[in-house]
Amino acid sequence: MLEKLEQIIEGSNNIVFFGGAGVSTESNIPDFRSPKGIYKTQKQYGISPEEMLGYTFFKNHTEEFYSFYKKNMIFTSAQPNPAHLALARLEKKGKLKAVITQNIDGLHQRAGSREVLELHGSVYRNYCMDCGEKYDLDYVLEQEIVPKCEKCGGVVRPDVVLYEEGLNMDVIRKAIRYISLADVLIIGGTSLAVYPAAGLIDYYQGNKLVLINKSKTPYDKRANLIIHDSIGKILGGIGDKE
Repeated sequence: MLEKLEQIIEGSNNIVFFGGAGVSTESNIPDFRSPKGIYKTQKQYGISPEEMLGYTFFKNHTEEFYSFYKKNMIFTSAQPNPAHLALARLEKKGKLKAVITQNIDGLHQRAGSREVLELHGSVYRNYCMDCGEKYDLDYVLEQEIVPKCEKCGGVVRPDVVLYEEGLNMDVIRKAIRYISLADVLIIGGTSLAVYPAAGLIDYYQGNKLVLINKSKTPYDKRANLIIHDSIGKILGGIGDKE
């Protein structure tokens, strides 16, 4: 399996990577649905993570939202893992054209990737809902509970896509363009259960669809290569090969 993946990568200079939470779990950032994932917090808070991370909850219970968000969605000590680093190396070599990610942790950029499309935004970008003033993550974390704008006093919110909100259409269009033109599409660390993001792979027109995930996905039958293993383990040794 690994040898076939190496051959596919070696034979292409137009690779696109599409990744989900599983890419970052090896950096000790929990996903949603695993036993150690964010769903465990439902016992503590009494409501689901989807509700707490929804726009309605944010608007009506801003303090509770930020209490949950700061504790469960921000991991400033997390470091890029072998998968992040391998993808950055492949981009530097000119093989990988873009990383499309559902994650909001910024680890691809920290690993060195430059063309990163963040479908769900980033915890590192924040803005005032009233005047649009931009703030970094440090500013949000320094505030006791709800961060307020220094210019107008408005509520500062993270530039992440909350439940009930639509994805950024400019990012979607760019992702579709990369995927539709790709020779190789590698999908890793995602169950492909979250839409509309998962539906993006329907735009892939090639015949080298690679799925790397620990569990099965609804798209396994369409893949040309399936590897059920750790994405860090699989990609880790590939990007450094000349």
